[in-house]
Amino acid sequence: MLRYLYADQIARHPRLNDTMFRDRAAQFSARLGWEVSVDDNGNERDGYDDLNPLYILWERPDGTHGGSLRLLPTTGDTMLNDHFSHLTDGVKIQSPLIWECTRFCLAPGAGAHVSAALMLGVLEAGLNAHLTYIAGVFDARMIRVYRRVGWGPTVLGTDGTGRDAISAGLWPCEESYRARLLSKAGISSEVSNLWYDRSFGSPIERTAAVA
Repeated sequence: MLRYLYADQIARHPRLNDTMFRDRAAQFSARLGWEVSVDDNGNERDGYDDLNPLYILWERPDGTHGGSLRLLPTTGDTMLNDHFSHLTDGVKIQSPLIWECTRFCLAPGAGAHVSAALMLGVLEAGLNAHLTYIAGVFDARMIRVYRRVGWGPTVLGTDGTGRDAISAGLWPCEESYRARLLSKAGISSEVSNLWYDRSFGSPIERTAAVA
C-alpha cells in the first residue's frame, strides 16, 4: 500500500523508517556508487531529510519498505537549485506550484508495479496540492521507468552522454495521466483515494482545515 508521511511522522513507523533508509544506502551507495553519506547503522540520509519532506512510500504487508521517494517545495532548498542548476543554465526553479522529487528508491525485489505506484503517489500529491509541475533530476536508468509507467518529463537540460547522462525535467501535474498510472500500478481509483485520505483526511476534512 501507499503511505504519505512527512519526516516528522515517519519515526512513528520504525520498521518502515529503518528499512527505507537502509534500502537507500543499498541503492545509492552500494549499487550505484554515488557519493552519499551512510551512517554507522547503514542508513543513507542527507540534509534534505532534515527539511521535513513528504515521503511517499510503498509499504509491504510485513510493514517494511518496498520503495519510496521524497517531495519538497521549490520555494525552499532543493537539490536541483543547490547542486544541479547547470542543467537549467543557472535558472532556478522556484514556485509554490512546483515541488521537487528526489531519492526515488526501490527495495531489492520490488516489482514493476511499485515504480508505477510511487509515480501515482506523486501525481496524487500534485493534483491534491494543485501543483502545475513536479521537478527533478534523473539519470539515464530512470528513462525506461518513466517510459514504462507512461508519465515522463519535459527535459530542461542534460549533462553527459549514455549511461552517465543526468538530466533535469518537469512532470506536468495533469489529471489525464492518472488513469494510465492507476492501470500500470494495478490500483483502483477508489483504493488510491482511500490511501491518500488516510494520510490527509477526506476532501471535506481538508477543505474544513483550510477554511
